[in-house]
Amino acid sequence: MVYFDKISLMSDEKKQLADHRDIGQQLDLFSFQDIAPGAPFWHPKGMVIFKELEKVAREINEKNDYHEISTPILVKKEVFEQSGHWQHYRENMFYFENNRDANELLVLKPMNCPESTYVFNAKTRSYRDLPLRLAEIGRLHRNELSGTLGGMFRVRQITMDDAHIFCLPEQAEEEIIKTVKIVADFYTMFDFKTSYVLATRPEKYQGELEQWNKGEQILLEALDKSKTQYTVAKGEGAFYGPKIEMHLRDSQDRDWQLGTVQLDIAMLPESFDIRYTDEKGERKKPMVIHRAVFGSFERFIGILLEHTAGNLPLWLSPVQVAVANISDVQLGYASEVVDKLKAEGIRVEWYNHNDTIGKKIREAELQKIPYIAIIGAKEIVAGGVALRKRGEGDIGLIKLEELIEKIKNEIKNKD
Repeated sequence: MVYFDKISLMSDEKKQLADHRDIGQQLDLFSFQDIAPGAPFWHPKGMVIFKELEKVAREINEKNDYHEISTPILVKKEVFEQSGHWQHYRENMFYFENNRDANELLVLKPMNCPESTYVFNAKTRSYRDLPLRLAEIGRLHRNELSGTLGGMFRVRQITMDDAHIFCLPEQAEEEIIKTVKIVADFYTMFDFKTSYVLATRPEKYQGELEQWNKGEQILLEALDKSKTQYTVAKGEGAFYGPKIEMHLRDSQDRDWQLGTVQLDIAMLPESFDIRYTDEKGERKKPMVIHRAVFGSFERFIGILLEHTAGNLPLWLSPVQVAVANISDVQLGYASEVVDKLKAEGIRVEWYNHNDTIGKKIREAELQKIPYIAIIGAKEIVAGGVALRKRGEGDIGLIKLEELIEKIKNEIKNKD
């Protein structure tokens, strides 16, 4: 039974959905407040998206033998003097003098890299321990100029899915090939077009020229062996090493730089005296690969919302099914349907307020909910629901058990 014709958004609604800040407000995902410039306030539905992406990040890490760590947000400035960030990046840091100890200057960490070395150096490492892949979903703070702040695209508080791979020199190429594939597979889930850029030695850099040439050659050969097409951005590498940048092209044909694979030439191995014991018992420096898949959660979510106009895939949608009863006569059965869906781990919202079924459907579709389960007298008799799918309209009567199986399969397959 067709309860309501397929809804087409008005032109002003389409225009509104072009900006992730408008989408966030309409779908009640997040907000920005004057008391915290450049830092989003995540609402419950937005946290569903955030947590689901965290879950994917951890699944990727576990599948590829990464070990998760967590390091402090607040550390002494000496850490960043040692890494070189204090000299090269200080204007982007938040730091302050300890009001109880004038000799102590503390920094809100702007990146996870230096602290990962303390985990590596916490015990003696052998060549048999390498590659050692340490992952961290870390909260970072960067002092961006107030005039440059813009929604999720430029924030002061960011969350990064960092990883640092400590490996033997002969392992570096294979690790880079694996890492590029991990990032590419992740972006494929969202139908992004991906391109790659090799960023080479900048004018101001740390380390020896010979090391840089070797590092750039490793990245070049890894890209070639993985049959990855790329362009070269001369002089755009980090001060401590060359990198591969992952660029996305979205549905609006915009280019975004997100994920990175960086080969550390001079910062971590040199500055923090990272060593492993080789087969001869000699102390050697490992190579270090920096890796981020998302770039940052905030920016990735903003891009994804605009890329999809808020039509997130089922597995990522804050509400996966809206249950809408036609009248109060169906309240009892609708309550059973809601409970059964929740019991199966399906995120459901019950539209049981006193409105027409047409208004309930319109509200659910404006909320970009993938499925709407409509319940009338006929559905109670049949033990099912009349199902509508986002973007397709009515798809007919379906038994409740079939609906549960259908949704669980789609979620499992990340459809």
